[in-house]
Amino acid sequence: MRLSISPIFVISVTSWLTDSAAVQSMKGDFGPVFEEQPRNTLYPEGSAEGRVTLSCHVRASPHPKYRWKVNGTDVNIERDSRYSLVGGNLVISNPTRSKDPGSYQCLATNSIGTVISKEAFLRFGYLSQFSTEERDPVKVPEGTGVMLPCNAPPHYPGPTYRWFISEIPNFIMPDDRHFISQVTGNLYMAKVKTSDAGIYSCYLTSHIDYATTSVFSKPIPLTVQFVGDTRTHSPHIRVKFPSETYALAGQSLNLECFAFGNPVPTIKWRKLDGSLPSKSLQSMNKPILHIPDVQFEDEGVYECEAENSRGKDSTQGRIIVHAHPEWLQIISDTEADVGSNLWWKCAAAGKPRPTCRWLRNGLLINSKSRTEVSNCALKISRLVKDDSGMYQCVAENKHGTIYANAELKVQAFAPDFQLKPVKRLIPAARGGEVLIECRPRAAPKPSIFWTKGTEILSNNTRMTIFPDGALRIQNISRTDEGKYTCFAENYKGKANSTGTVSVRDATKITLAPSNADINLGEDIILQCHASHDPTMDLTFTWVVNESPIDFDIMGGYYQRVSMRETIGDLKITNVQLKHSGIYTCTAQTVVDSTSASAKLVVRGPPGSPGGVVVKEINDSSVLISWSRGYDNHSPIGKYIIQARTSLSDEWKNVRTVPQHVEGNAETAWVINLTPWMDYEFRVIAKNILGTGDPSLPSQTIRTREAAPTVAPSNISGGGGDQHEVTMLWAPVPREYQNGEGFGYIITFRREGTKDWRNAKVLGSESSRYVYRNDTIESYSRFEVKVKAFNNKGQGPYSQTAIVYSAEEEPSVAPSQVSARSLSASEIEVSWSPVEQITMNGILLGYEIRYWRENDKEASADRVRTPGLELSARVPGLKPSTLYHVEVRAYNSAGSGPSSPSTTVTTKKAHSVQG
Repeated sequence: MRLSISPIFVISVTSWLTDSAAVQSMKGDFGPVFEEQPRNTLYPEGSAEGRVTLSCHVRASPHPKYRWKVNGTDVNIERDSRYSLVGGNLVISNPTRSKDPGSYQCLATNSIGTVISKEAFLRFGYLSQFSTEERDPVKVPEGTGVMLPCNAPPHYPGPTYRWFISEIPNFIMPDDRHFISQVTGNLYMAKVKTSDAGIYSCYLTSHIDYATTSVFSKPIPLTVQFVGDTRTHSPHIRVKFPSETYALAGQSLNLECFAFGNPVPTIKWRKLDGSLPSKSLQSMNKPILHIPDVQFEDEGVYECEAENSRGKDSTQGRIIVHAHPEWLQIISDTEADVGSNLWWKCAAAGKPRPTCRWLRNGLLINSKSRTEVSNCALKISRLVKDDSGMYQCVAENKHGTIYANAELKVQAFAPDFQLKPVKRLIPAARGGEVLIECRPRAAPKPSIFWTKGTEILSNNTRMTIFPDGALRIQNISRTDEGKYTCFAENYKGKANSTGTVSVRDATKITLAPSNADINLGEDIILQCHASHDPTMDLTFTWVVNESPIDFDIMGGYYQRVSMRETIGDLKITNVQLKHSGIYTCTAQTVVDSTSASAKLVVRGPPGSPGGVVVKEINDSSVLISWSRGYDNHSPIGKYIIQARTSLSDEWKNVRTVPQHVEGNAETAWVINLTPWMDYEFRVIAKNILGTGDPSLPSQTIRTREAAPTVAPSNISGGGGDQHEVTMLWAPVPREYQNGEGFGYIITFRREGTKDWRNAKVLGSESSRYVYRNDTIESYSRFEVKVKAFNNKGQGPYSQTAIVYSAEEEPSVAPSQVSARSLSASEIEVSWSPVEQITMNGILLGYEIRYWRENDKEASADRVRTPGLELSARVPGLKPSTLYHVEVRAYNSAGSGPSSPSTTVTTKKAHSVQG
């Protein structure tokens, strides 16, 4: 459609945009519109394909012509045979890294104008060979750290680095002790062992366009000096991430950190100004912190800490997140009148903030006479036909450039009422008003005047002619009936159009809806009756809070009560909180309409509180605040505070100070929390009508550390090697550890002695300590108690338990051993007992050893009794055979001495007669 505007009217980008397809269909010819633009291309150097194609295609009428720029300079296709155009595509034959890398743009031109494409970068992928120079050998003492440099050859893009020993495929697998930097390719060993000595090579693999290329370095001999008793030393971080790292939103980021040390240090990552992103938690204890899909909330200071039993070392760096330009507002195809003013505005987000420039037909627009360029705004005053063309708003920052394209058509033609004539029959209500539009197509905007019959109309108390040409008649009477003609004229010509006004009786509301106040879930009827001119149809419509009610879609709640033409009552069933508001009933005919409104208040449980924030954090208490939600027309009586930890998804009510949080409160102390625990909090409001929905959770916080308050449980032990006491306990669960640096203190003494010994075991998962001393006798009783500790202090002791030292084999043999034959294959052996509990341990049972007369004793078979029985049967023997038999006692440490042996002969085998 063509737009008619006055010469001084400003075209807003939001109010004067027209669909480009509609503009094209009306005018026939249209400027170039990109359907395919060139894309960034990586070309493998030396590729057998021998050419690269950059795509470009536009839709345009008449058909466009194409040309290209490289690094801002026109590509001369006629003079350089390596270039050719296929349609709009640029084909480069035999591309080389020395001539062809750079920024490429496609330009498409027809009689309407020119557009230039976004930039596409052609880069070359390559991987050079390593230097052929021999590598210097490396010699280090055992127990120290070492770095082997890769010295990678020139390459693009970044390869994958690996190392191997001696020959492929003896690749080194990264672990706590080995690290391969994917930034430099260097190999790091936190603590060298003598077994690490060997010949090392750096191995690079590059993946370009589905092809894989690999190269490896000259070998680096590593010699490790044997030290024997290696000295321990604290961590020293050797791989550090930069003090400032810039990342693009939406991309992935890796931070590297690795330390030398003996013992091998552990790595721990943290974010100093907030919580570590949950998407990175899987890598928080690894040398590479992986942050996928970086967002602005991931900005901050990150710390890597390396720790072993000798100390700590740390390094810090800030992540700064930037972003490519992204359109927030763009320009669209526009038709404008000659002599009018154009105002176009585009807006882009990005970091750093993008700047804008404007192009017309591919050329930069500068401010001059009628044109004003102000960053992302373009103003052209007093448009002329030659201002028509293709315009582009270009937004850019150091991370990229984006283009928004639009066609401007400046037009001039005589007034024409064919598409929008004045309405032929114009019904009007007596006493009301009527608005008669006059909207011819014309450019520039025409001058307008009206007549009734032969009378020229002018503004008075009842009649108004607006600047856009519309005629309004107020307080209509029968004398206003008649023919009204609109005349339009500009320098291109003139035209007119006529309509007839007919006056009818006015519509009136006879019973208006009344204000109402009900509770959630009840039903209500809002009444609305009206009178009208009987020659016309009357319809009722309802609007709630300025939104029309669609009875087909909202029929579950809204219903019409009566089918009589003059009654438009509205019934609302099972009223919900969302149904509160202003309800307006409108009775209307084709001539006029009248409305009446009423306020409906629905009372119900409160809405969810907002903005839950943790203000202060202690070890077992926090101060939280929130903002009041909607009370839904019933005062809030009280608030319920709930919390959940990182160990469970279940929300639980928590204790507060004050104990009962009144409805006018917006802060409360939460008490009896677990120290050093991650918590989220939420708030729920209640009133006499029920309990509302919970608020959104607060940000996750961690309570401060405190000394342990829970003692380890299940103290036990026993077993092990001679002269040892093995002490066991159940590890303290995470929720009772209360802080970092967690471990256990084991306190023990031999029963009956005065002095206690202490031992310290690091690690929350530890559950065992073995004390060895050559003076410990077997199966000695020890009193043992255990307590936990962390960086903040020590907790209470467990109850004291009795633990026995390692047992020795029984020292006494059973006596009075006898054996008798029960059958040809089974004997029964009996003996006298030994003491069940001796100085050596607890007797578990007896072991019977037996062997045939002509066999060696060393080949004897064994049968063990499962308890303390004093006889047992031995099956599976040979008939008529002499057996030697002896018995031993056994416990957990093994079997004791043998009893004197006895003999027994099995019975003959019975013959079977058929």
